[in-house]
Amino acid sequence: MGRHEKIISKILKGKSDKNISFLSLRQLLLHLGFEERIKGSHHIFRKAGVEEKINLQQEKNKAKSYQVRQIRELVLKYKFGGQDE
Repeated sequence: MGRHEKIISKILKGKSDKNISFLSLRQLLLHLGFEERIKGSHHIFRKAGVEEKINLQQEKNKAKSYQVRQIRELVLKYKFGGQDE
């Protein structure tokens, strides 16, 4: 299992939303094909075919837990992790 799959798995388990590294989450979104635009402390991600816009902000070196939950919803909705549900 590669590092991106590990991050997706950790996000889908939902047990450690406060312990997801901001850089890992950012790298995952870039790996999934999102384009990043930075405006101040906001990292805004867009992808063709995805309605939602993702706005990440760093809290120390971690991603904010509500943003991890938003990404979990996107992974499930668009089946980014290859899951069949």
